[in-house]
Amino acid sequence: MAADFSFDFEWGGIKRCTSGRPNTVPNPIFHLRNVPNGTANIRFEMTDLNVPSFRHGGGTVRYAGEGTIRPGAFTYLSPCPPSGRHTYEWTATALDANGKKLAVARARKLYP
Repeated sequence: MAADFSFDFEWGGIKRCTSGRPNTVPNPIFHLRNVPNGTANIRFEMTDLNVPSFRHGGGTVRYAGEGTIRPGAFTYLSPCPPSGRHTYEWTATALDANGKKLAVARARKLYP
């Protein structure tokens, strides 16, 4: 069921950044669960919940039934809070072959 779509993620081997000037890095490792039937693509986007106006970007990945999306599927601007820890949220949107939204899932982590 679309309501059960979920995922978690690992930052992976990104360089530590706390300067407020993010680096362009490969996507995290995403572990997907209960991806809806008919999903052709998954769109990922990251938001810094402490500074939601800053655009970190994301990317769209073709989905072929795999449970893990490895680094290198797309690049984005890394987490890089200028002071303290920030909470970052990835949003994953499952899309069918026509681009229709099937489900949305979110996962959050603190950085660093």
